[in-house]
This record gives sequence, C-alpha cells and structure tokens, in this order.
Amino acid sequence: MIFRCTICYSTHVIPFRLSFQPGVALYEQVVYAARKAVISGQMRPGDPFPSVRALSTALKINPNTAHKAIAHLVNEGLIEVRPGTGTVVAQPARSTAAERTHLLDHDLEHLVVEARKLGLKVDDVVSALASHWSRLDPAGDPALNEPSKGARRK
Repeated sequence: MIFRCTICYSTHVIPFRLSFQPGVALYEQVVYAARKAVISGQMRPGDPFPSVRALSTALKINPNTAHKAIAHLVNEGLIEVRPGTGTVVAQPARSTAAERTHLLDHDLEHLVVEARKLGLKVDDVVSALASHWSRLDPAGDPALNEPSKGARRK
C-alpha cells in the first residue's frame, strides 16, 4: 500500500479575487488585488503567499508577470520571503483610513460616473449607499456606521 502526501498534490488557491480589466497592466491588477486582500485583513500576517509558479498557473499569466507582481509586493513590504519557508504575508504597518479608502478609488469613480449618467444627485447616491451598507451590516456595528472625520460633507 502506497501513501502519498496530500499536501504535495493539493491545488493552489489564490487567496484573493481578481478579474482582469483591459487597459491596465496585469501585474498592477495582481498587486492591487493582493494589496486589497492584505489591508482588508482577508490575508493575515504569516499566511503563505502563492509562489511565482502557483500564481502564474492559477491566474493563467506569464511567470515573468507573476514574478514582477511578487517583486513589487516585496518592495512595498506587504509580503516577505523567508528562506526555507517561502513567501508569506508580512506584518503590516498600521494602515490609515485614507490608505484603506484609496483602495476604493477605482470603484468610487465608476460609481460616480454611472450615477451621473443616470442623472442622480449626490444625496441619492449617499442614500442608496447607506441603504446597502445597512443591509449588508446586520450586526449594526456602530463604529462602522459613523462617518470618519474626513468623510463629512460640507
């Protein structure tokens, strides 16, 4: 009877979501998705990060592109290479609300463009956003429902 290590034959799962957008460099999209996963807490310090081979295979991208994305993340300090262990998520420096909000810039711009196409006013969009926020936060975490100091409108 032969026993095989199941870890050796497991499929690698990329710990973040990614949908490729035309007109944006692939490595930048991978970096953005990984950065968002780390800052949001989806990937925690010490979690293994996919190797170049695993990343390129799972995302069906060129290994050079995967290497460029990983090198960029290492230079940013989001991941670190540990000899004998592999690449892992680094202990992050505290991120500010502004840095976390910056991750939404593309999505917010898209929302604003679509809202303006539909002729909506800012108050309509804020009301719709508040409605969705409440619907998706059934626990009603009060800290998440208060606007931050920088988010107040004039």
